[in-house]
Amino acid sequence: MAEREATMPLVSAPGGAGRAFMATLSRDLRLACRRRGEVLNPLVFYALVITLFPIGISPDPTLLSVVAPGLLWVAALLAALLSLDSLFRGDFEDGTLEQLALAPQPLYLQALAKVCVHWLLTGLPLSLMAPVLGALLALPAGSYAVLSLSLLLGSASLSLIGAIGAALTVGLARGGVLISLLILPLYIPVLVFGTGAVEAAAALESAAPQLSILGALLAISLIVAPPAIAASLRISING
Repeated sequence: MAEREATMPLVSAPGGAGRAFMATLSRDLRLACRRRGEVLNPLVFYALVITLFPIGISPDPTLLSVVAPGLLWVAALLAALLSLDSLFRGDFEDGTLEQLALAPQPLYLQALAKVCVHWLLTGLPLSLMAPVLGALLALPAGSYAVLSLSLLLGSASLSLIGAIGAALTVGLARGGVLISLLILPLYIPVLVFGTGAVEAAAALESAAPQLSILGALLAISLIVAPPAIAASLRISING
């Protein structure tokens, strides 16, 4: 009942689309605060993978510093992937998505608000945690800022791209595996340039080209993803 009451501002928010966007954002943040376990799962997974890797492979700092950029990025990608299946599922099951689709406000804007919440609760904390975990992998201290910045840009793109897959599979009972199959190929450019930025910084080279490409990928995702998410949600609702 509490979650149902929390959906009311989405369809009854007076004013324009901006107010509806903020209503969706604040509502989803309040609901996430009631499900702290789900919010913490990706962060705990990220920390465990990075912590256990030196134990399972080798504690040699030279070896760890070589694999650290790729490992930090792959673990962050998988951690973000963990929470995608629940991005729209709760709203689909209780009928909130149908209300959003019928509301006068654009559906793509409401979907973008949900993606922002996903990034705030997953991508942003992962970006802040990464330098601490990078120290465990003997990552050079000079690359910490680039690591955080690359994850800030890249994780936003991951959330936007992943939301398309989550919207397409929200009506399926076991959509988690399908999400991975659908969106992992689209994640590869973000992973390549994100890892490349950290490797360049670790080698005392300029990471500006890789960061610029990550910014361009984020800009493209911001343009393309919201309409694609809205169209996918309508397909799932009507299907």
